[in-house]
Amino acid sequence: MEIKEPEYQLELSFENEPIEYNLIDEDFDIDFANSLAKIESFNKHLYRPNTYLHKWWARRCGTTFRAILKHLVRDKTKNDYYSGGGLEGQIICDPMMGGGTTLHEAIRLGANVIGADIDPIPILQARAALTESPLKTLENAFTDFFNELRSQIGHYYRVECPICEKSFELKFALYGVKKRCGCQEAIFIDNYIFRYNSDGSKIRICPETYNIFHDNHLLSRSNYKHSLPLYEKNKKICSCGNKFAEDLSLPYFKRYVPIVFIGECFEHGIFFTSPDKSDLDLISYADEKRGELKFDENDFDIIPGPKSSDLHKRGIKNYLDLFTSRQLIYLRKAIDTIKKYEHTISLKLAMVVSASIEFNSLLCGYKGAAKNRPGAIRHTFSHHAYSFPYTALENNPVYKSKSSGTLQNIFYNRFIRGYKWAIKPVERSIKNKITGKIPIAGEVDLGKEYRKIEKLNSGERRYLLIQGSSSKLNIPNKSVDHVVTDPPYFDSVQYSDLAAFFRVWLRQLLPGEVNWDYSLDAAAVEQNSNGNGQYETVLSKIFIECNRILKNDRSRLIFTFHHWNPKGWAELTIALKKSGFLLINYYVIHSENQSSVHIINQNALVHDLILVLGKKKLSYKKYWKQPDIISKSDSYDFCYQCGLLLGYILNSNLTKQKIKHIWRDKIEK
Repeated sequence: MEIKEPEYQLELSFENEPIEYNLIDEDFDIDFANSLAKIESFNKHLYRPNTYLHKWWARRCGTTFRAILKHLVRDKTKNDYYSGGGLEGQIICDPMMGGGTTLHEAIRLGANVIGADIDPIPILQARAALTESPLKTLENAFTDFFNELRSQIGHYYRVECPICEKSFELKFALYGVKKRCGCQEAIFIDNYIFRYNSDGSKIRICPETYNIFHDNHLLSRSNYKHSLPLYEKNKKICSCGNKFAEDLSLPYFKRYVPIVFIGECFEHGIFFTSPDKSDLDLISYADEKRGELKFDENDFDIIPGPKSSDLHKRGIKNYLDLFTSRQLIYLRKAIDTIKKYEHTISLKLAMVVSASIEFNSLLCGYKGAAKNRPGAIRHTFSHHAYSFPYTALENNPVYKSKSSGTLQNIFYNRFIRGYKWAIKPVERSIKNKITGKIPIAGEVDLGKEYRKIEKLNSGERRYLLIQGSSSKLNIPNKSVDHVVTDPPYFDSVQYSDLAAFFRVWLRQLLPGEVNWDYSLDAAAVEQNSNGNGQYETVLSKIFIECNRILKNDRSRLIFTFHHWNPKGWAELTIALKKSGFLLINYYVIHSENQSSVHIINQNALVHDLILVLGKKKLSYKKYWKQPDIISKSDSYDFCYQCGLLLGYILNSNLTKQKIKHIWRDKIEK
């Protein structure tokens, strides 16, 4: 697609002494940045592994933010994307840091950084990712931690090979969900087939006997009687004419029945077996221990929100109900064991455990039947929402190998891999449509934390983390060179609402690390679908603070944004006008992979606007041309036209109501 240049007229003023401007004010290598963003959007975590230690939502492309920051480098010899550093001596602030992309990219370039967020999880994950620990010390601590957990809970995860009848570690337990209609109760699973083998054969369950077959060969005979019929999920209505429905009066974990266990035999490889009496006794034993775990249920109450309300609708009022008894025993033992380690190690281990929770709840599904995904877990937030599987999967967190969702896998494939990348970061290159890797000499994605901003006035790669609303930042006037951020997505509060799934556990793991009192009421999000003005109100205060802390006329507020809704654009515009910013320039950049699970087939925007803004007291002004209409037929053109209209309105004297009207009028219905 052709890259358009924004349309404007330039008016210069020589009342003030001319100052040196930033490269990004007039030029941005959009073709280059776009080519990197397009390939990064397919697997963002592979490009910036140290940024992706823990689950967070809606992260922007790291390559895009590196490109933005490189256009703020004052030394022209270091403007090149692949040259190391360039921001030494500058302070970069992100007042809505979320996943921490700005902090990571700016620290790599040598800047000192300030990151702020109202949610405690961004603070924890930034601290865990950016704080350096000797690699050997970290590995030794994890080995000790892992072995202690295995010694305490490994006996809960055992299963017999149906061929040789020897005991091995349980890998997965698959459960079916109980439902009832007017005449009967039944168990439902996704599919009778559990695995397609490479030779074309299948592992399947017989719905009448619950026996497990390899094609027509009996693998495992069900040793306990099932009086309930077994159905696939597409059977919605019983022969009596009534719909099948869950019994919402039961705790969620009691709605599931074990159907098949999966293990790995030294001699016979991966095996599928029907649970026998000893398997069921282990589950019963864990259920008995559940009441002794000393969890205060009040700490796990589910506060209804845009996404968590889906839990309430299914009769789930407490996060503890989302876990099997074995999973809760694992978490209890992990919480108690982590206490013995020194602060930096306990922080990193706690984040490993928290990351594992996404793969260790009864909201996890089983993807093993897919021909290309044998044994894979559908993790809790694979669809950026709460999903309720028919075939639920119970993982073994202390499984000996680095298989999907285990502590071993998360520690080595996320934390150790991320750390090794952080000390020797690489960037992708594209030449003749072939992607390569280029090491960046002199850069590290690690820093040193300070608790006082005065410490950021010297040195390099220092960082300050502020937890709380950025509507009132404890930062002196004119102390920040640039603000680079990615504001919340207007009416989407899924990040903070869904993050409560992790917050309740991190609070147990790290009770004194951050302030755990948190409310969406102070967040820059529109919680009411009809619009209550919270987005505009809070964002205005944050942008006013950004104006206050920016050093001078050369300092910039730069952020990415997109939204189909004219209300979102109107409230963003009003917030910028209130805070005294004018649009200097903007660029349209690729941001999302259309095949991503959470946006596929949803006519989602796949581009972002990079908005470059400065204070109204600038010695020059651009007069942007107003578009006739903003068409929704194309993601790129839509963002491009929205940028024009934003620039036009920020230069105008339009009232708040007029601004809302013009956005409604211009964006195609």
